[in-house]
Amino acid sequence: MNVLRPLILATVWLVTAPYMAQAASPASPAASYRFDSNIVNNSLAVSPDERIAVASISTEPGVQVVSLKTGKRIQTLKGFVSPRNILFTPDGKTLLISDSTRGVVAVLDARSYKMLATIPIGAGAFGTTLSKDGTRLYVNNQAANTVTVVDVASRQAQAVLTGFAQPRQGVKLNPAGTLLFVTNFLGDKISVVDVSTLKPVAEITGFRGVRALSITADGNTLYAANSSSNSLSVVDLKTYAITADIPVGKDPYGAALSPDGTRLYSGDKGDGTLTVIDTATQKPIGKITGFDEPRQAIVFAQKGRIAYVLNKDLSIAVVDLETNTITRTLGAN
Repeated sequence: MNVLRPLILATVWLVTAPYMAQAASPASPAASYRFDSNIVNNSLAVSPDERIAVASISTEPGVQVVSLKTGKRIQTLKGFVSPRNILFTPDGKTLLISDSTRGVVAVLDARSYKMLATIPIGAGAFGTTLSKDGTRLYVNNQAANTVTVVDVASRQAQAVLTGFAQPRQGVKLNPAGTLLFVTNFLGDKISVVDVSTLKPVAEITGFRGVRALSITADGNTLYAANSSSNSLSVVDLKTYAITADIPVGKDPYGAALSPDGTRLYSGDKGDGTLTVIDTATQKPIGKITGFDEPRQAIVFAQKGRIAYVLNKDLSIAVVDLETNTITRTLGAN
């Protein structure tokens, strides 16, 4: 059943987008209305120098900045309504934060936290991913069923790709940077786009409540969380077929692959656990407990020795990946 299907119904076409980057007001907009308030997600990003972590949940307008040295919250970033995804540029100088109610990606200085500009995407701006060199940003819009391609230097949209079905948090480039994988929550499928032509090349089906994605360093395997079937799917990217489903905890959102590729971690929101999977055998080998609704916000640090896992209250659990235990909780103040 889980095989590649031709993209007959979901053809992606390009529309040149004349959007211009606009200066942003630092004042927080009125939050009486929230776009897509029934869709809740969180996000966590760690600066390349592992100095700070930045965390958000879409139900709270304040984006939290936490010192990884002291473990204290040092700043609340204002000016948001429904923050969706957080990225650092590769040089660590800039933060990019999408907001579905404001319909923008906000550009902030990562040292002063000053709002530098906003890139208009449209209400529903959700998941984001950057090219490895940081020059191109891809932004899902779950309401418009589009992906916007942004030139980061000019902060202008280059194109709008259409034909998706509620693309939310899940959007990922393969390590070579040649293919873009976009989750479609409606229809439980993943669209594959060639970034050189910005045209679709494949569609992967057979998921159940598809959430976060990870791709192996060789680009041959994709892992996807199925929140409706309590499993992670293993996809062969040579054939675009699901080859296995790995059982995990309740309501998995995360599918985070360790930097060395030997372990896969499922953020089990319903159980408050991470399921640990051996990628060689594709079998669960343990559980890490003590979290509060972990989702896809799992970030590796210290060369893969630890992981930061975001809790529901925006506190950050520090996990020792050798002992599979939580050693500290940051940002709980």
